[in-house]
Amino acid sequence: MGISKVIRFLIFLSLNFLALIVGVWLMNNGPQTDWYKSLNKAPWTPANWVFGAAWFFIMFCFSFYMTNLSFRFKLTKGGFLIAYLYMVQWILNVMWNYFFFNQHYTVLGLIIITALWLLIGYFTVEYCRKMKLYTLLILPYLVWMTIATSLNAYVVFNN
Repeated sequence: MGISKVIRFLIFLSLNFLALIVGVWLMNNGPQTDWYKSLNKAPWTPANWVFGAAWFFIMFCFSFYMTNLSFRFKLTKGGFLIAYLYMVQWILNVMWNYFFFNQHYTVLGLIIITALWLLIGYFTVEYCRKMKLYTLLILPYLVWMTIATSLNAYVVFNN
């Protein structure tokens, strides 16, 4: 990997982990609150420690994915679309924490997380041909978003 790829990877890695940090801050200790603990949660809800480990792995892989995707499109119309979609993904990811955990707006959370799931699905399908094997790097994000969306939906429909 050339120096410019390393720098771009570090930028994506920093931005992705910043999203996690801001999201944790905005959730205001959400998973430890009485509100969250009292929810009727899905039987397939992972242990709390799984969330941190999963997000660390997902954002690391997604940083590699975005680095390679961004080099394939450079400063073209497609490159600007990718940058825009990446920013939307970042905002949705952070917003969900605030609305679900902090404000307890589970239905709005479901709308946000569904939009995020659709966006990650779009990245996966739309750029699969260009990304080839690199597509494997976004699959953990898509799988996790599928699980997370189902967990949010369970909360909405069972509480």
